[in-house]
Amino acid sequence: MEKIAITGIGVVSPSGIGKRQFWANLKSGRSFIKEITRFDASLYPSHIAGQIDDLEKYSHISERLLKKIDAFSHMALVSSELALQDAGIDIKNEDPSLVGIFLGNAIGGWLYAETELRDLYLEGREGVSPYMASAWFPAAPQGQVSIYYGIKGFSKTIVSDRASSSMALGYARKVLAKNKLNMILAGGMEAPVTPYALLCCNTYGALSNNNANPAAAYRPFDQGRSGFVIGEGAGIVVMENIERAKKRGANILGIISGYGTSCDGVDRINCASDGKELARAIKIALADAKANPEEIDYISLDGLAVELWDDSEIKALKSVFGDNLKNIPLSCPKSMFGNLLGASGVLDMIIALLTMEHGLVTPTINLEKPALNNLNYVARESKEYKVNKSLIISRGRGGINSVLVVEKL
Repeated sequence: MEKIAITGIGVVSPSGIGKRQFWANLKSGRSFIKEITRFDASLYPSHIAGQIDDLEKYSHISERLLKKIDAFSHMALVSSELALQDAGIDIKNEDPSLVGIFLGNAIGGWLYAETELRDLYLEGREGVSPYMASAWFPAAPQGQVSIYYGIKGFSKTIVSDRASSSMALGYARKVLAKNKLNMILAGGMEAPVTPYALLCCNTYGALSNNNANPAAAYRPFDQGRSGFVIGEGAGIVVMENIERAKKRGANILGIISGYGTSCDGVDRINCASDGKELARAIKIALADAKANPEEIDYISLDGLAVELWDDSEIKALKSVFGDNLKNIPLSCPKSMFGNLLGASGVLDMIIALLTMEHGLVTPTINLEKPALNNLNYVARESKEYKVNKSLIISRGRGGINSVLVVEKL
């Protein structure tokens, strides 16, 4: 399949808004996870998260519109604008019918929903905002971005748990490769730091309860792991055909050259312990990219910090890469800012693009005693590596596997 260029990055995350601030903070290798103070979360088993407190400073959205949308749509609008600016694209000069939007998230816009449901209970139907119906559902950010920019091309919203944005990127590449569109805004967003959404995440059964030490709570692949920590944010990239990008003199940040997906199909929540289907997804992505395992210079790990998930991920990698796996740098940078659920995959891909640009692999923090040894984990601090091809792994409940290969042009 045709390789597709990425020409713009927009990121809204607990560790920074905009790719420069985001990258500078990731390089430092420090945690941006803290106790939730936005509401009283003290009675929740896990009440820590990666949070965004200064979105308004970067926002171009009117107060009137903000009253009609949930936080996850707000983050999508901000990151879309950042991506377009980074790509040097004036959307007014584009044919709106040839621009698409492919976004993913896992839980929808629950701050708006739970607020209006509370008002329904207290005040009756007269107390409910008429915008409730269009604010909470998973496709709302896609709709709001399309309305804001007047985009009218073929678009999709993907809901596939933590693999949502990775799948959105894979789907967007497929559509662009068929020349159905000129350009796609692709990625994902998630806003789980709300009372009801946090309750739902706590029933996941995989959140860390290390509330006393938030910075050390998320520790993928470490012997002391106790589950993941949620985060909020968004990542959106501009994707376009390589020839078009070159013609307009764009700065090509990287290309998506391979994509693979599979499903374990063993349990409605847990993955398979053998990692075989994840290994198959990795092989599909490598074959799609026409790349041998030996060509991969960096692997971005899903890293749920749960024994079953971490161990099966490493089993899958060992089955594909064999003894060479010990030579490839492995990292899970989301340990610094939290797992953004449906938006986690696109954030990992953005980090991989910046890794290739700067020749620096950012660390898995809190990885002090690896549960599985003899691997090249980049732990605690960033390390220099020349990276031309990267593999990004995203997984979701029920054993969903989604794998991307990105590389330098």
